[in-house]
Amino acid sequence: MSIFIGGAWPYANGSLHLGHIAGLLPGDIVARYYRQKGEEVLYVSGSDCNGTPIAIRARQEGKDVSTITDYYHQEFVHCFEQLGFTFDLFSRTDKETHHQVVQELFKDLLDKNLIYKKTVQQSFCEECDQFLPDRYVEGTCPHCLAEARGDQCDTCSSILDPLDLLHRKCKLCSQSPTVKDTEHFYFALSLFQTKLEAFLQEAKINGTWRENAIHLTERYLKEGLHDRAVSRDLSIGISVPVAGFEDKKIYVWIEAVSGYLSSSIEWGKTMNKDWEGFWNPDAPEGKAYYVHGKDNIPFHTIIWPALLLGKEKLKLPSHIISNEYLTLERKKISTSKNYAVWLPDLLSNYHPDSIRYYVTINAPEKRDADFSWREFVHSHNGELLGAYGNFVNRTLKFIEKSFDSKIPQGTMDLKLKARITELYKIVGSKIENGECKVAIELIFDLIRGANKYFDLQKPWVTAIENEIDCHNTLYTCVQVIVNLSNLLSPFLPFSTEQIRGYLNMNEQPSWKYIQTSNTTINNITALYERIDPSAIEKERNKLGLSS
Repeated sequence: MSIFIGGAWPYANGSLHLGHIAGLLPGDIVARYYRQKGEEVLYVSGSDCNGTPIAIRARQEGKDVSTITDYYHQEFVHCFEQLGFTFDLFSRTDKETHHQVVQELFKDLLDKNLIYKKTVQQSFCEECDQFLPDRYVEGTCPHCLAEARGDQCDTCSSILDPLDLLHRKCKLCSQSPTVKDTEHFYFALSLFQTKLEAFLQEAKINGTWRENAIHLTERYLKEGLHDRAVSRDLSIGISVPVAGFEDKKIYVWIEAVSGYLSSSIEWGKTMNKDWEGFWNPDAPEGKAYYVHGKDNIPFHTIIWPALLLGKEKLKLPSHIISNEYLTLERKKISTSKNYAVWLPDLLSNYHPDSIRYYVTINAPEKRDADFSWREFVHSHNGELLGAYGNFVNRTLKFIEKSFDSKIPQGTMDLKLKARITELYKIVGSKIENGECKVAIELIFDLIRGANKYFDLQKPWVTAIENEIDCHNTLYTCVQVIVNLSNLLSPFLPFSTEQIRGYLNMNEQPSWKYIQTSNTTINNITALYERIDPSAIEKERNKLGLSS
């Protein structure tokens, strides 16, 4: 089975923060899981280097666009590696392959009359003497009356045209823009209304989309789809491949989502592998996962599917994993106000598994979730260290001390074996459906049960009074640990790799019940160190919050 996984492309105009990771981490969990099952996986993402936010950042700092994008792209790559993300390719939208793929898509849709020219009115700033990109127009959303920008309202998720905004002003100079006629290309999105309604119905039957994606897509389709501009007067980006229009750029909403296809093609060329197998719509068992935040839903459930339907012979999204919003200490994350937990800082101070665990167990899968420093520290000390780390450490340290690091050979407890065997099926099903929070909760239920088992069996007593019972207990606990190194590998890859080292396991993680035949353990150290609770106040102070 071929599994394609596409993670949303962050803008290369600033550091990643926890909100980004909450939206993207499920993709890595799914990718790792399917690889353990032995499936063919292609997991891609990249840096969006062509959008207006980058131009704004470059203008603010007085730097070239390439200086900004190069810096943040490298920072993204480093952070994702530190956090254990396993992209097959993390690309960028200013690469030649991406430009070629997007221009070919544009021309193909143009040839099919799905893209057409139209004279339209567009915001023009007399003070700045330029047509304004959508994100340069700010104002009030006409639907919910919240502050919004010209392409989308982050509050109610409405897709906007800058002329829809009330009280419009130029982001650069704060003057009210005028309106002028200009010629642009439009995509005939309205022609795909019926096909997209059928696409949504199929997703509802299959149960492979998050509820927020279903509800938001239903809303857009009920309101009726409108043709959308696919070119803009921008300073950076991909030139429109039509004579006389080279100075105009292909609009980011059609260009950025095309990165999933261009990065697949780039991966195929670079690795000399078959990328087309992952995009074949006639492969019934193949799956295509798209992982992103709530604000990106319409681009993945309406825009991108419509482009694929127009292109033809390319696989549509099958699984939509779209998170709700993550708040920070009960307040909205604000990059402009520096109210965020930035990933480079987080990784420099905390274990990557601690970050992965808390973001997963506290994921905004069905509703908004809040990141709390108090809960982050307590979850690490209580669950990772106190339950998981404690079970592994107490078992292996006991063997190291009492049995000279030799694993006692005994009989596996059949109830625990049956529970673990069933857990592979249940957890696997949850991961496949994007329910990573429930999946890891189930595994930690096993860990808590294993700790109780250790306490009830009292191997420190039976080591003296009943050697056979002691051997069976420790042998069983070792097999639980062995299987935890499989079950937790998609979630906590760093600690599970440590466990495999402790137990001299050379084989790669799999997704089935296993029992190790290894007889010795080595170099047992604590999986995790305790986080001093004083970190809570320190981190909250960084946000300007009182303890």
